[in-house]
Amino acid sequence: MQEETTRRSNRERTETTRQALMDAARALFISKGYADTSTPDICASTATTRGALYHHFTDKRDLFRQVVVREVHAITADIVAATPARLKPREALIAGSDAYLKAMSVPGRTRLLLIDGPAVLGTAEIMAIDEENAAKTLRQGLRAAMPGAEDGFINALSNLLSAAFDRAALEMDAGGDADEIRATLLWLLKKTLG
Repeated sequence: MQEETTRRSNRERTETTRQALMDAARALFISKGYADTSTPDICASTATTRGALYHHFTDKRDLFRQVVVREVHAITADIVAATPARLKPREALIAGSDAYLKAMSVPGRTRLLLIDGPAVLGTAEIMAIDEENAAKTLRQGLRAAMPGAEDGFINALSNLLSAAFDRAALEMDAGGDADEIRATLLWLLKKTLG
């Protein structure tokens, strides 16, 4: 029993340290940018050693990637929470789209995912991360709301709408009227769905 408690305690400490490093890195990546954030900065803000950081992450890029993945998972969770199974496909797609835009208004998210993310990880890697998360939910929503549409059409429409959503998030982050931007994009989505 003591050994199991010790293992659990070690796992909990390990996870606590990992999360603290990710939280500190997120804050620094947002305030200073990826390029101007050093691993010593991250360690200093968590009172950990670089050895501890490198125990959990291969390098600064790996840490950044894990921060991005955590952000994307949070957005996907918000989309899923906003789209309960009882909603009709069209309603779910609209609610999920609105949830995405609201989730992207979390301070720093736009910088992490739409500005630094592609610059640091590359467009292909960011798109792959998105494809397993928010883009996947959009594609599923379009398929459900547009039964009978060909896969090629759904894929192309999903990519175009995803770009529009990202542009809307950038506009909101730059100080645009969030309510107006969200309303306009949701209007566009409703028109697209017919």
